[in-house]
Amino acid sequence: MTPPKETRRRAPGMSPEQRRVMIIAAALPLVAEHGAKVTTGQVARAAGIGEGTIFRAFADKNELLDACMAEAVRPDHAVREIASIPTDLPLADRLTGAADALDAHLDRMGAVAGALLGSGHRSRAERPPADSREQSVAAIREAITDLFGDDAPPLRVPRDQAAAVFLGLLFARPRTPLSTGDLVAVFLHGALAEPS
Repeated sequence: MTPPKETRRRAPGMSPEQRRVMIIAAALPLVAEHGAKVTTGQVARAAGIGEGTIFRAFADKNELLDACMAEAVRPDHAVREIASIPTDLPLADRLTGAADALDAHLDRMGAVAGALLGSGHRSRAERPPADSREQSVAAIREAITDLFGDDAPPLRVPRDQAAAVFLGLLFARPRTPLSTGDLVAVFLHGALAEPS
């Protein structure tokens, strides 16, 4: 008696939007490394799909590259990282975690933008409107405001203003090597050393 044949099951189908998200996630590290020189074959291999699937999700490679840039500037990942910081940690540790999450976000954004521009890609996508950028900053500021929590030591200003000042300090950080911990210490305690 011959054993029954194994039947292959197809993976459950994805919606077009889910497929786009999956392809962009696979493409982002490749775009950061190769810029516009990345091939759709490389992206397909990284995503575990056929190359034709990319062209069912995107009109062409330029549309995929523009979608990667749009994903790189979205603050969602950084906001999730900040929101996941335990609020039972000391405030300095919470703010250090937030600064590290924002550094990672800015590094990813810079890597993708730099690689695309450096390899000659000129986006055909419209520049995001100013209110979109303001919403991104507001989402990040709100996540940092929540980090101060109700158990934080008394602040000189309301929590949302403290969060705005902290963000301003992060974004205007000098180019000198200053650890995230030192930056948080200056924010929390000022630049003056403790008297001996």
